[in-house]
Amino acid sequence: MRRVGDNVRGIFRALCFMALLCGAAASLLLRPRHRRDAESRARWLQALCKRLLRLLAVRVDSAGEVSSGALIAANHLGYLDILVLASLRPVVFVAKREVRGWPVFGWFAEKAGTRFIDRGRRGDVVRVTGELTPLIEAGLSVVVFLEGTSSDGRDVLPFKASLLEPAVRLGWPVVPVALGYRVPEGRSAELEVAWWGDMTLPPHLVNFFTLAWVEARVRWGMERRAEGNRKVLAAALRDEVAVLLSK
Repeated sequence: MRRVGDNVRGIFRALCFMALLCGAAASLLLRPRHRRDAESRARWLQALCKRLLRLLAVRVDSAGEVSSGALIAANHLGYLDILVLASLRPVVFVAKREVRGWPVFGWFAEKAGTRFIDRGRRGDVVRVTGELTPLIEAGLSVVVFLEGTSSDGRDVLPFKASLLEPAVRLGWPVVPVALGYRVPEGRSAELEVAWWGDMTLPPHLVNFFTLAWVEARVRWGMERRAEGNRKVLAAALRDEVAVLLSK
C-alpha cells in the first residue's frame, strides 16, 4: 500500500510540476516586468522556486545570514540545490555550458539569467567576469558550485579556483554555504535527492516526486572579502563548507 501511495503522489506531483513550469513560462513571456533586468528575472525565479518547493514538500532550514551582493560558494548535490538557494533570495547562477542544452530546464535556466561558462576554455572566465561584475555591484548574489560537478553529499569535493579569479582581483565579498538533505526513514538522500555520477535525470526526477517530504539544511558561513591567492582561497572555502556541513 505504501508503494501505491508513493506512486500516486509521484504522478500527482509530476503533473502539478509541469503545470507550474508552464504557468511560470507564460508569466515570463507575457509580463515584460519579469524580463526587465537581471534582478527581475531573479525574483521571477525565486517566486517559482518557492512554489515548487511547496509542491514537493521541501522544508528549508536555513541558518546564518543570507548574503546579498556576494559570490556564494556552495557544495553541489544536484538540481534541488538550485530551487533551495533561489528560494531564499534573488540570485544568479553560473552553470556549465552544457546545461543550456538540457530540455526544459536549460530554457528556464537561460531565461532566469544563468550565466553559462565553457569550462574547457580558460579564457571564458574573462567573458563571464564581465557579465558578473555589474550583478555584484547591483547587489545581486551570484552562486557558483566550485566542485565543478555534483556529489552524493557525504563529503565536499575539492573546489576549483578559476571562478574565484575575478572575485580576488576585484575584491568581491564571498561566502561559503553548505547544503544537505534529510528524507523519511527507509529512503536515501544520497541516492534519491542527490543527483550525481551517471544517474539519468528523468527517472531520478520521477522517483524524487514520490518522496513524502524532504528537509533541506542550508548553513551560511561568514562573509569575507576575497583576497590573496585564489587557490588558497578555494581550499579555505572548501574546508569551511565541510565544517558547516557537519553542524
